[in-house]
Amino acid sequence: MKKRVGILISGRGSNMRSLIAAAAAPDFPAEIVLVISNAVNAEGLQHAAAAGIATQVISHKPYETREAFDAAVSASLEAAAVDIVCLAGFMRILSSWFTRYWEGRLVNIHPSLLPLFKGVHVHEQVLQAGVRISGCTDTPATLGARVLVEEHKLYPAALKVLAEDRVRLENGRAVFTRL
Repeated sequence: MKKRVGILISGRGSNMRSLIAAAAAPDFPAEIVLVISNAVNAEGLQHAAAAGIATQVISHKPYETREAFDAAVSASLEAAAVDIVCLAGFMRILSSWFTRYWEGRLVNIHPSLLPLFKGVHVHEQVLQAGVRISGCTDTPATLGARVLVEEHKLYPAALKVLAEDRVRLENGRAVFTRL
């Protein structure tokens, strides 16, 4: 049985699109069942809807606390019987409650080697620090474009491994059970 996946976005959803494309393969072990955005005008919502995926907007603005917003998002994910949550350009910092609740079932992609270069404007931070291991450096835009190509390959592969139960979280570390 395929794992049910919910994707959280805030913008154009390019990584979401790569996950949708990968999940379209009949042998992919996961299906995208819901896309939630905190931004009503997120371009990715239209792409998800065009792919026949349920979409929902949950604006963070009416919620007084981060935890209240996260609880609303979590309730929607649970209502859709989501097994795995993928963050794909979701521009909200999640509460520790949310990350603990979805621990082992929450996946994110970030265009740098964490804990270095947290937050937004990662490519600018990489270039300002003179780091060369992020990829070919030129401008933040060209570096970002090159990293994004690799993200679109890596994120579906990571979701596949998780959906096939070939990795588990053990004491905060990913442990691979089968390769």
